[in-house]
Amino acid sequence: MGKLIISLHISIDGFVAGPNGEMDWIGLDDTMFDYVCHLTDNADTALYGRKTFEMMDAYWPTAGNEPNASKHDKEHSAWYLKVNKYVLSNTMQGKDNDKIHFIKSDLETIKFIKKKSANSVLIFGSPSAIHYLFSQDLVDEMYLFVNPILLGNGISLFNEIKERLQYKLASTKTFESCQVVCLHYNK
Repeated sequence: MGKLIISLHISIDGFVAGPNGEMDWIGLDDTMFDYVCHLTDNADTALYGRKTFEMMDAYWPTAGNEPNASKHDKEHSAWYLKVNKYVLSNTMQGKDNDKIHFIKSDLETIKFIKKKSANSVLIFGSPSAIHYLFSQDLVDEMYLFVNPILLGNGISLFNEIKERLQYKLASTKTFESCQVVCLHYNK
C-alpha cells in the first residue's frame, strides 16, 4: 500500500498562495529540485486538484523537450509522463485517458488508489484537495517548504482542519540560497 505524501510551499504564517492564488513569493533553487527528485523517484502515482493539474498539464508534458530545458525540466517531465495521474474534480468527469483519471472527492476511491500504488502517491500543491485529504485523515507524510515570508492573507493550508491530526518531525533540510526550510513530517 502506498503512502499519500504532500509536497508544497508554505509561508511562515501558513498560506500556500496569496489571496488571488499568487505564488511569486516561492523560493526555489537547484538543490531543492534535486531534493524533490527523491520524492518523485519513489512515487508511481500523482494526485492533483483541478487547478494544479491544469497548470501542471499545460507545462510538464513538453517541458523536457524544449531546447533550453534544464536537468530538472527533463527529469520532472519524464516522471510526469510516466506516472498515473488522478485529478480530484467534480467538473472534469469523463475526460480520462491512458495516464490521467478524473475522480470525485470520494474516500473509497482515494483509499483504493493508495492501496494499488506500489510506491507512494504524491500530491503537489492543490490546497483544496489537501483540505479534503486532511479532513479524511489520509495524509501520511508532508514535505512543507517554509518560505521566509509572512503573507498576511491568502489561501491557508490549515484553516479547514476541524480535528486534531498528529504528525512527527522526521527531518529538516535548509536550502541556503533561497532561505527555505523543508519540514518533513510523518505519522
